Amino acid sequence: MARSAARPTPTPATTRRRTLVALATLGVLVLVVAAGVLYRLTSASAPTPGLAPEGDWDVAAQHALAAAPMPVLPGAAAQPQPLATAGAGEPIVLPAASGSPVEGWIPAEFPATPQGALAQVVALWEAALVGADPAVLERAYRALSLPGAPDPAAAVPHRAVVALRAGAGLPATGTVSDLHVDFAITHGLVKGSTDEGRYAVVCVLGELSVSYHAHAARGGLGDCQALRFSGSGWRISPTPLPAVAPHAWPGSQFAVIAGYREVVRDA
Repeated sequence: MARSAARPTPTPATTRRRTLVALATLGVLVLVVAAGVLYRLTSASAPTPGLAPEGDWDVAAQHALAAAPMPVLPGAAAQPQPLATAGAGEPIVLPAASGSPVEGWIPAEFPATPQGALAQVVALWEAALVGADPAVLERAYRALSLPGAPDPAAAVPHRAVVALRAGAGLPATGTVSDLHVDFAITHGLVKGSTDEGRYAVVCVLGELSVSYHAHAARGGLGDCQALRFSGSGWRISPTPLPAVAPHAWPGSQFAVIAGYREVVRDA
């Protein structure tokens, strides 16, 4: 009986090359992520007739706002590139959190304004993406979600970290030595609001930076979320995820075309 050939053990040089290739694809990782959520674009773009009000929420108006399509940008838009000479408008001032951090580490309880909703999404993703651990991201997302909110696995940042770990051959969850991830959100936009400002769809745009074993890569990543103001703060709404956000390099002309504006943190 013929003996099957043994699989060669990867050498350190081979492992480094594979890691470099995986991280070098980060600039186009958003294309993979976007491709994975194209079904959302298709389903979200179609109107959903006959939605009955939910308590005092205008669910039909919420669905219509969330489903409205976003600008479509080419894949190259997410790659590092020169900044635009002019922005899409005045900077958006993000208000400060007024309450105790959720789970002890996620800033929360922002004002009942669209800017407050945007500030909550900024706080969520900047806290949740440290370490690029899908399990941590899921915990943070659920902690800020109302019952019936979308599964965190459907969110673009979650898909991004799952794809990143798989591409680099890393464990699906858990701490990885020498893996450093930062999502610096510098721009955002308010897609709109309904229900007298108690429901808002907001989008963030930031630079996702990853380094691993002395290799580094960067790419622009956008995300939109729908939130309801409940009690004293904003929470992820129990309605479908909004149409997917355009991915662009923050501050680039593509970002301007998409309507992203610089965000300024209120001290």
